[in-house]
Amino acid sequence: MSWPPIIRPDRATAAPRKPRPGPKTRRRRDMRLVVLGGCGGIGRDLVDTALAAGHEVTVLDLAASIAKHPPSVPALEVDVMRPDTLLDAAARIGGIDGFVNLCGFMAPPRPVAEYPPALWDELLAGNLSAAYHASRAFAPQIAPGGALVHVGSGLGHNARPGFGAYAVSKAGIAALTRQLALELAPRVRVNCVAPSAVDTSFLRGGTGRAETGQPPVDLDAYAAAIPLRRIARPEDVTGPILFLLGDGARYITGQVLHVNGGAFMP
Repeated sequence: MSWPPIIRPDRATAAPRKPRPGPKTRRRRDMRLVVLGGCGGIGRDLVDTALAAGHEVTVLDLAASIAKHPPSVPALEVDVMRPDTLLDAAARIGGIDGFVNLCGFMAPPRPVAEYPPALWDELLAGNLSAAYHASRAFAPQIAPGGALVHVGSGLGHNARPGFGAYAVSKAGIAALTRQLALELAPRVRVNCVAPSAVDTSFLRGGTGRAETGQPPVDLDAYAAAIPLRRIARPEDVTGPILFLLGDGARYITGQVLHVNGGAFMP
């Protein structure tokens, strides 16, 4: 069986194409962005890259993180464990075109049965509940045609020993992303980036907590098991984030974009 021949009209005589209908939104060339967790390794690279592209950026982070890595853009102190600080920041900033949630932390690996209940609750609050509170505060501020991007983790989709609470919290962020995508459409798009381990201080506890601890995994062995044979770098993650914020992703919502060098192929 053969495919039928493709018949192409003569370009000189073909009628001009009509513009395709689409939402009336302004081009996202000069976005007003807010980056929660903008003082971390991925956050700093995202801020620098966004500024170089001509975007306006405001950073939200812990006071300790801002003091340790002062950003070159306006920064507001927030604590995701205190949702009122997120609401206050949203009121101060006003209208935006895009919001990125990079906040989160993990604990040393251990079996689920060995998690103290208080630590389990803290991890879910600092990752999953934080994503909810951030979305609740900033989604109303996003202009029509804008976007919200949560940064989850590959661990939320591909289980590894010792990361139970963190994995559960990040899996919840993927579910929250899909729910918000349904509820905020068609005004705002919502997507999630799920990276594998990224070579930043977060592997040692987080920018606002500690930067000198040991990573929770053997990074050399981890890299050897990845098809692309290296750990992700911040710029590997910031590119996909900016893509999902921009016009190139205007028909993408409710999706999880895995950035892992081929370590996990859903």
